Amino acid sequence: MPVRFRKISSQIFLAQLVILTASMAVGFVLFTQAARANLDHDYQARAAAIAETFAQIPTVRTCMASAPVGEACDAQMQQLAGSTVQRTGASYVVVIGMDRVRHTHPNPALIGKKVSEPIVTVDGKVHLRVDPGSTGVSANARVPLYAPQGAMAGEVSVGLRESSVSSELVGQLPAYGVWFVVALALGALASWLLARRMKRRTFGLELDEIARLLQEREATLHGIREGVIAIDPTGRISVINDEARRLLRLSAAPLHGRLEDVLPPGRIRDALTDAAGLEDEIIVTDDFRLVVNSMPVVLNGRPHGAVVTLRDRTEVEALASELIGTRTLTESLRAQQHEFANRMHAIAGLLELGRLPEALSYVHEIRGTSADLDETLRAHIAAPQIIGLLLGKAAEAGERGIDLRVSPDTVLGEAPERVQALTTIVGNLVDNAFDAVAATRPPRRVELSIVEGPDAVTVRVADSGPGVDPSALPHLFETGYTTKAGDLAGHSGIGLALVRAAAVQAGGTVSVSTGPGAVFTVVLPRALTPGREEER
Repeated sequence: MPVRFRKISSQIFLAQLVILTASMAVGFVLFTQAARANLDHDYQARAAAIAETFAQIPTVRTCMASAPVGEACDAQMQQLAGSTVQRTGASYVVVIGMDRVRHTHPNPALIGKKVSEPIVTVDGKVHLRVDPGSTGVSANARVPLYAPQGAMAGEVSVGLRESSVSSELVGQLPAYGVWFVVALALGALASWLLARRMKRRTFGLELDEIARLLQEREATLHGIREGVIAIDPTGRISVINDEARRLLRLSAAPLHGRLEDVLPPGRIRDALTDAAGLEDEIIVTDDFRLVVNSMPVVLNGRPHGAVVTLRDRTEVEALASELIGTRTLTESLRAQQHEFANRMHAIAGLLELGRLPEALSYVHEIRGTSADLDETLRAHIAAPQIIGLLLGKAAEAGERGIDLRVSPDTVLGEAPERVQALTTIVGNLVDNAFDAVAATRPPRRVELSIVEGPDAVTVRVADSGPGVDPSALPHLFETGYTTKAGDLAGHSGIGLALVRAAAVQAGGTVSVSTGPGAVFTVVLPRALTPGREEER
C-alpha cells in the first residue's frame, strides 16, 4: 500500500526534491550533449590541423602535381600517411585527386578507386563534419591540396574516431556528475529548510486544517450579528464582515483600504482609528446607535493592528424609550395615588372636625395645581406613551423646582407616526432643557410644544437657561460632546446626538437658536399614504 505523506512540510520537501531531481537530470543530459558537441568540434579542429600539415608536405604536393600520379608516388604518400596516423592517432589520412581517385587509404584495396562524393574543397575552404565512412564514424576534416605551382591538385581528408571522443567524454562525466550531485544536495537542503520555515509560519497546521480554519472563520464572521473589523498596523482593513459593512454603510469598501479613505470624517472614524482603543463606547450615527469596542493586538511585544467590534443597539434603545415612557407613567400614577390618599385623609379629617369651609378651600387648591397639567396633557395629547413620558418629566420638574409647561398649540393624536422617534426626541430635549436651567436662578421654565400637522410633526422645546454658545454649535450634536459641567457632565454627551440621529433617520431636521434661552426645533415629515397623496 503506497505511503501517503500528509504533513505540509513533507509535501513541500518531496515536491521540491522531485522538481530539483528532474531539473538536474534534464540539465545533466543537456550539458552532456553540449560537452559532446564541444568535443566533436575540438576533434574536428585537430583533424583539420593534421590535414593542413599533411597537405604542406613537399613530397605530397609534388606527387599530386604530376599527371598521372605514378605508383611510386602513391607508395610514398601511403607511407607518409601511415606514419602520420601512427604519430597523431588519427583514424585515417586519405589523399584524393581532382579526379576523385584515392591515392592513400588505410585499406590498400581502395587505393586507386574513386570516392562517391564530389571534391568539396574546390572553394578553397576547410570543411568539417562527422563522417560515417568505411572505417567507422569519425570526426572528419577535409582541406584543399595545392601543387607547388599553386594550382589545386586535390584534397586531404583526415578522420579521428568518435570512439575516442566518447572515451574522453566518459572520462569527464564523473567530475561533472559530482558537481551536479553537490548542487542537488544543496537544493534539497534549501528545500528542507524552506519546508521547516513554512511549517513554523503556519503554526504547525496542515493544509486540510488551514482550509478548515478558513471555512470556519468565514462562516463565523459572516454568521454573527455583530460587526467585526480587523485593522493591520498600517491602518488598512484586513478583515470585515457583512454586519460591519451594513452598520458603517461600507457596501463598496475594499479590503486593504485605509479607514481614513472609506469612512467620512466624524466621531465614528475618529473612534475606529484611535490607537488607544475603546471599551463599550456609544456612538450615534445617522442610522444607528452603536456600541463600539476597539482592542489593540500585540504579538510577541509588537503591535499588529487592532480588532474592532460593533453592536447595533438601535432597536434596543427604541424599545427602552417606550419602556421608560410606560414605566414613567406607572410611577407617576403610583405617586398620584399615594398623594391622592394623603389628600383624602386630610379632607376626611377636616370633615370630621366639621370645618367645611377649610375642606372646600383645600379641594379648590389641589384642583388648581396638579389637575391643571393632567387636564392640559389629556386635552392636547392622546398618545399614551407621550403622556406617560411627560407625567414623569412633570414629577421630575416638580422635584427640581422647574416649571414645565405644555404650549396651548400642542396637538398630537392617539397613534402618531414614528412614536419611538418622538419619545426619544421629546425625552432627550426635555432632559437637556432641565439640565440647562438647573443652575440658573428661579423662575426656571421649560415649555414644550408638539404640533401634528398634515405634512409634519413639529417638536419645540424652549427653556429659560443661558442659551447655547455660538462656538459650540458645530459640535453640539456630536456624540460625547457636552457643554455641561460638574455632576451634570457625567451623563451627558449622548442626548442631543440621539435627537439628531432619530430626526435624520426619519428624514427630518433639527435646528437650535443660541439664546438667551435656547430653543430646539425638530421637524419630522409624515409618511405619505395613498389617501393623503390623493388629498394633496
